[in-house]
Amino acid sequence: MGKKIKLGVLGGGGDSLIGVLHRVASSMYDKFEFVGGVFNPELKESQEFARELGIGTDRVYKDLDHLIAEEAKLPEEERIKAVSILTPNFLHFPMAKQLLENGFHVICEKPMTTTYEEAKILEETLTKSKTVFAVTYTYTGYPMIRQMKEMIAAGEIGEVQKIDVQYYQGWINSIIHDKEQRNSIWRLDPEKGGISCCIGDIGTHAFDMIEYVTGLEVKELLADLNYVYSDNKMDVDGTVLLRFSEFVKGVLRSSQIATGEENNFAVKIYGKKAGLKWEQENPNYLYKLEEGQPMKVLKPGHEYNSALSLDGTKLPPGHPEGIFDSMGNIYKGVARAINGEKYHPAEFPTMKDGIRGMNFIEKVVESHAKGNVWIKIDA
Repeated sequence: MGKKIKLGVLGGGGDSLIGVLHRVASSMYDKFEFVGGVFNPELKESQEFARELGIGTDRVYKDLDHLIAEEAKLPEEERIKAVSILTPNFLHFPMAKQLLENGFHVICEKPMTTTYEEAKILEETLTKSKTVFAVTYTYTGYPMIRQMKEMIAAGEIGEVQKIDVQYYQGWINSIIHDKEQRNSIWRLDPEKGGISCCIGDIGTHAFDMIEYVTGLEVKELLADLNYVYSDNKMDVDGTVLLRFSEFVKGVLRSSQIATGEENNFAVKIYGKKAGLKWEQENPNYLYKLEEGQPMKVLKPGHEYNSALSLDGTKLPPGHPEGIFDSMGNIYKGVARAINGEKYHPAEFPTMKDGIRGMNFIEKVVESHAKGNVWIKIDA
C-alpha cells in the first residue's frame, strides 16, 4: 500500500455533521491521513477540537495563511497535500483559489462558489495549478446511482424522454416563521450563503445528479421560487422546468419547507424502453420499470452490477451502503487522481460540475426574477 495522502480540513469543527461525514469518508480505503487544519475561527477552539479528536495540535493553525506558510517549511513528503473546504459558502472561493495557487489539491463542499463568475475564475486557477479539484456532490458516490448511470449509458432504458427529480427537506420550516431566526442564520444571509438558499444548498445536488446519471445537459430552464416572507431574501422552495432538447423535458422540485420531510431525494429517469427510480432514504434499491413486466429491484454487491457500481460497494449483498460510504467513494476517486492512478471519470464530481452548478443557481434566480421565463444555460 502506498503512503497515505496527508489531508487538512478547513471548517467542520464542533458538532458539524458535514465535518463528521468528511472525516469518516476520508478514513475509508486507507488513502488519506487526517493531520490538521483550521476547524474554527478561534485558534483555541480549533486546538481543543483537535484534542477531542485525538490528533496533535502542532498542525492546527490560526488561519489559512498560517497553514500554507507553515506547511511549506516541512519536507515535501510530510506536507499536507490535499485540503477539504467545509466552511460556509462565502469562504469557498477565496480559500479554494488560495489553495490552488499554492499547489494544494482541493476537495470542496457545494456550492463551489457564491457566483458563476467566481467559478470561472477558479477554473482558470485550476488550469494553471495542475492539481486535482473535487466538488462533493455526495450522492453520486452511491453504488446504485452509479449502476443507474451505467445502465442508462448502455441503452438499457432506451432514449431518455422524461426526467423527474425531487429533493424535499423540512428543517427550515421551524426557522422561517420566526422573524428573529430567519434573519440570523447564515444560510438565509446572502452575504454568507450567496444568492440562493434552497436551490444553492440542495437544488444543486438534484441538478448535478440529473446530468450525472443521464449524461445529458440542461439547455434551458424556467423557475418559480418561494421566499415565504417579503423580508426573507433567500429562496426556501422552488420548482424548475427543464429542457434538455426539443423532445426531452424534465422537472426539478426542491424544498426546505416540506414540513416533516427529512432528506427525501428521489430520482426518476424514464426512457423509451424502461424507467429507473432511486430514493436516497432507501439507497440500496434501484427500481426498473417496463411495460407489461414485473418491477425489478436491483441491489448493490451483486455480480449483475457494473464494475463502477461494484468498485463503490464495500459490503456483501444485504448490508446497507450509506451516505458515509457514498462520500468515501468520492474520496477514493480523488486519491486515485492525486496518486496518478487509473480511475473512472465518474468517480468524483469535478470543477466542471461545480461550474455547471453555479450557472444553474444563477439562471434559476434570474428566471424567477424576470417573471418565470425561460433562460438558457451557458454551454
